[in-house]
Amino acid sequence: MKVEIKLDENCLETKVIIITEKMTDEITALMQRLSEETPQGIVGFDGDVVQILEPTDIVRIYSAVGKVFVVTDKKEFVLRLRLYEVEERLSSKGFVRISNSEIINIKKAKKFDLSTVGTICVSLSNGDVSFVSRRYVTKIKKTLGI
Repeated sequence: MKVEIKLDENCLETKVIIITEKMTDEITALMQRLSEETPQGIVGFDGDVVQILEPTDIVRIYSAVGKVFVVTDKKEFVLRLRLYEVEERLSSKGFVRISNSEIINIKKAKKFDLSTVGTICVSLSNGDVSFVSRRYVTKIKKTLGI
């Protein structure tokens, strides 16, 4: 793949043109990455300390007592985003909503216990246990391919 950049002082808005013989998965992925405007990291607060959290480090995100919390393997942080905003940012990175108040990183799930009728118990890599609400059971099963 060749990359070419032209500098023009009269240009008011950056424009990307892709010239290709045919559409491929690589071109589609490139278009998607170029069109993303949301930042890759999530900003978490631990008191007065601000930390940028990589999606790969996040185990789960949940809301409680009017706040949104993010849990990593090491620590818990407060977010200044709403749960739906976090879901929009991270849905393409392996995160899935399991209830109205919780999103998990599917890559950090160790096992899914289907023994309880109507719900799924999820054991996460940091030792936390969460439950998929009935409303989201079908979505999780589809995500897992069962």
